[in-house]
Amino acid sequence: MLSEIVNQGKLVSDEIIISLLSVRLAAGEAKREPGFILDGFPRTIKQAEILEGVTDIDLVVNLKPKEEVLLEKCLGRRICSQCGGNFNVASINMKGENGCPGTVMPPFLPPAHCMSKLIIRSDDTEAVVKERLRIYNEMSQPVEEFYRSRGKLLEFDLPGGIPETWPKLLHALNLDDYEEKQSAAA
Repeated sequence: MLSEIVNQGKLVSDEIIISLLSVRLAAGEAKREPGFILDGFPRTIKQAEILEGVTDIDLVVNLKPKEEVLLEKCLGRRICSQCGGNFNVASINMKGENGCPGTVMPPFLPPAHCMSKLIIRSDDTEAVVKERLRIYNEMSQPVEEFYRSRGKLLEFDLPGGIPETWPKLLHALNLDDYEEKQSAAA
């Protein structure tokens, strides 16, 4: 049913998403999982309100890259037409200004055997990406305010790629020693 909806280019209804999410959260609770992370959900106030009725949300982290960086990363996306691997050829090195830190993100290049097989998604044009960002920003503002008003929103400016961002995010979440704890527990 989901494939049919998505293949027709339609959005899956809030009810179906919440139903699937509820089942997954219950399974995680039964396994005594310590928590969960949702990526890109909720996207609307209605979804946020329904989600609150399903589970307790401790914290919402809003990862905020600079819009120019996001645009460059989207325009740098590539897919290997043979293996389906996702790569990114964008090399970001933006200087900081007005007291704001710069952003450095190296490309995520494919192995040599994929390099000649890279394709660009047809919707990864500057005009389409800018419109997606406009719509996202318009839709996300009310959801951000929803969680901000409940004291559950952490806005996190992305300082760079994963090597730069991960330790700073763990620190912001008071999880500085998370990896040490995970290693010790393993």
